[in-house]
Amino acid sequence: MPWVRANVRGTKVFARVDEAGGLVSAGGRVEIRYQQRDGRLYRAVTSNVVILDPTVLPEDTCNPAEEVKRDAPKGAPAVREGGSASAAKGSTAPSGKPPTSPAPNSALAYSDGACSGNPGPAGLGVVVVTEGERIELSEYLGHATNNVAELTAVLRAIEAIDPAMPLVVYTDSRYAIGVVQQGWKAKANTELVAELRRSIVGRKVELRYVPGHAGVELNERADVLARDSISHRGSQRKVMPRTRAPVPAPEG
Repeated sequence: MPWVRANVRGTKVFARVDEAGGLVSAGGRVEIRYQQRDGRLYRAVTSNVVILDPTVLPEDTCNPAEEVKRDAPKGAPAVREGGSASAAKGSTAPSGKPPTSPAPNSALAYSDGACSGNPGPAGLGVVVVTEGERIELSEYLGHATNNVAELTAVLRAIEAIDPAMPLVVYTDSRYAIGVVQQGWKAKANTELVAELRRSIVGRKVELRYVPGHAGVELNERADVLARDSISHRGSQRKVMPRTRAPVPAPEG
């Protein structure tokens, strides 16, 4: 999701916006950064954020960052996503290490989109894990935006699983979670967002946030798959059986 330069109570910041340059607000707050590279993520009340320059800056303008407690002053210790009791239900990964195996009789997926420029050559990567197999998908999308890549990656993860099976999809795109699961109004990509919303009707699907480029194994793999699709301008689907742990023999 891109950025613009903005002002919050007299301080210049970078603020999250959609592709059209409109502030992206969740729960009445906008994600901001005071510095591009300091790795700390803050949120400001939407009414306090004033856009100084409407020029939309690419997503990689600011480094991936960790959430800082709400209303904490600059320099306060960072708190990882999911640690706040006020986080929206289903929006963040539960505390602890993100899983690599699904819950019984369910599926787990990690999805990621990539874009060389925004817009530019785009692709997606998805890792889907069930009790019996692991599926890896990479797909070249042609010329598109990063948001389109992220949304399509989530859609492909959902499409890969039997509708009767519960599914948890981990994504590092707050935009995808917001427009699909948290009722954000989609100002762009409306047809794709509508398709995604339809894909989860009547199904048990939950999207959870996972920080990107933070060493999370399957998220990193999805990122590699997405970038490979751009490098090779191609798509691939690979299915691998998973070895289940043996059931211990009863004693006696």
